[in-house]
Amino acid sequence: MSAAEPTRILIAEDHPLFLKGLRALVAAEPDLEIVAEVGDGYEVVRQALALEPDLVLMDLQLPGQSGIVATREIVAALPSTRILVITLFEDDDSVFSALRAGARGYILKDADETEIVRAIRAVANGDSLFGPSIASRVLAFFASARPVAPHIFPALTERERDILSLLARGKSNAVIAHELSLSSKTIANNLTNIFSKLQVADRSEAIIRARDAGL
Repeated sequence: MSAAEPTRILIAEDHPLFLKGLRALVAAEPDLEIVAEVGDGYEVVRQALALEPDLVLMDLQLPGQSGIVATREIVAALPSTRILVITLFEDDDSVFSALRAGARGYILKDADETEIVRAIRAVANGDSLFGPSIASRVLAFFASARPVAPHIFPALTERERDILSLLARGKSNAVIAHELSLSSKTIANNLTNIFSKLQVADRSEAIIRARDAGL
């Protein structure tokens, strides 16, 4: 991308109101250009592969598959395409999962317009940039020798965490039920809750999230 060419941006956002504001914000900057807008986690990967944008503005909570999984797939296929996460979520699990997936920036949706534009330009130019609250969390993590949190995936209950741990080891529902002395129906119900809390579509994505987190 030469200095005269605008930064080509793919927006992955399924909330119409925020998308409208983001579209207006980007359109007002002459050095930025929107090449596509998508609202689905699978579609953002397809469009990224087809268009090869310079930057993807990625929401984490997308229909289809999560923004974290989409980020991982895009970064693996297109190393030169940079990912800036723009989301409502600022919990440690979301932040560090996004960074492990390959995101180069992470900013919250309630950031002011100047901050969002600055983050877009910084990440597009190859820098890493985080919103103030996110940056302090990242710095605190690297300043500490301790894990990110006392428990991996704090949103999960102890039972759900045990089930996810066994799932990450490749255990079937029947085996998990036997090892935990629970019914298969209870395991299935807990897996549904786990998928919802982790914002994943199926057990394969859940296993990836669990293993990435060191579970």
